[in-house]
Amino acid sequence: SGRIDKSYPTVCGHTGPVLDIDWCPHNDQVIASGSEDCTVMVWQIPENGLVSSMSEPVVALEGHSKRVGIITWHPTARNVLLSAGCDNQIIIWNVATGEAMISLEDMHPDVIYNVCWNRNGSLICTSCKDKAIRVIDPRKESIVAEKEKAHEGARPMRAIFLSDGNILTTGFSRMSERQLALWNLQNMEEPMTVNEMDTSNGVLLPFYDPDTNVVYLCGKGDSSIRYFEITDEAPYVHFLNTFVTKEPQRGMGYMPKRGLDVNKCEIARFYKLHERKCEPIVMTVPRKSDLFQDDLYPDTAGPDSALEAEEWFEGKNGDPILISLKNGYVPGKNREFKVVKKNILDSKVNKKTENSSSANKPASSTPSIKSEAKMEEILKEIKSLKDLISSQEKRIIKLEEQMSKVAI
Repeated sequence: SGRIDKSYPTVCGHTGPVLDIDWCPHNDQVIASGSEDCTVMVWQIPENGLVSSMSEPVVALEGHSKRVGIITWHPTARNVLLSAGCDNQIIIWNVATGEAMISLEDMHPDVIYNVCWNRNGSLICTSCKDKAIRVIDPRKESIVAEKEKAHEGARPMRAIFLSDGNILTTGFSRMSERQLALWNLQNMEEPMTVNEMDTSNGVLLPFYDPDTNVVYLCGKGDSSIRYFEITDEAPYVHFLNTFVTKEPQRGMGYMPKRGLDVNKCEIARFYKLHERKCEPIVMTVPRKSDLFQDDLYPDTAGPDSALEAEEWFEGKNGDPILISLKNGYVPGKNREFKVVKKNILDSKVNKKTENSSSANKPASSTPSIKSEAKMEEILKEIKSLKDLISSQEKRIIKLEEQMSKVAI
């Protein structure tokens, strides 16, 4: 918290503005980014954060001919990443090998607004500028269901899968009123329900919590967050409350469930982007008891992947592997998990080196490489601290000189 230093390290490998990022659900150190430079890059962030700026990605994925505006990891298969670009094309990558495995080219005649996986990652739903919502089976490269003019208005729509397989969309009516609609995949003719909201012109970004079935709607440029509970019985969508602040939001980030503080009954945490700062917004359910609240925290998707990339591309499906948050989330398991992921990503580099003996070496000397890397990290940190001290010393001397002039 607080103001960060001007020379704060950044991830700066793209040659154009970064349009979308997504943290990997199976490894807290891995992040993917899409950019105007038409590439997708995957980064491995050091365990304790950045010490120096990072410009070399673990893997750069090239396949789009126009800027890449949407990035989303597969929810249950390790190393499967989806990207969608302004070339109206969706590509699904195997990150471990750096290959484009599936390319969906002729399904969208116009710009794709968003793409969302379903709970087990067997289907995707997309919203497009042609006002259609499409449900696609990416491995069969076929459209399973489609609804033209899901919302009559011309402004952008968003569509997300709910855990029961229904689809929730946000968009605009012909009179430019903001709408929230619920659709049944088996019958997309008519929506199950439509909620009219207001006539503000900010696009509503939905954030969905599959554990509590609550959807949070954050309007771009709004200064409020509305939230609704979705149930199985009519009217299906129940308005809960509105969180209001004074300042409008320029964007919004969402913390995964296992990053929340269960002792404070925190059920959601947003990161609200202002013009010059990022503000955490915490949603809590007030409870008098200090005991673990089972109803607020049913078992949630953990960091372990149900499938490997190859298994998913071969046609297998796997539901998320759930974990209990009873003792708070302990990222102990994640340690070994990181190493597995890291080695998988490293093996991509090894595959490139054709000399097999040099490719075999890193595996045997992993511990020493790891300790060397750690040592290097520590040395870099010491150097940056020394630099900081010397710059502060110079500043103190300068201020003392100014003080002495004032005293005279």
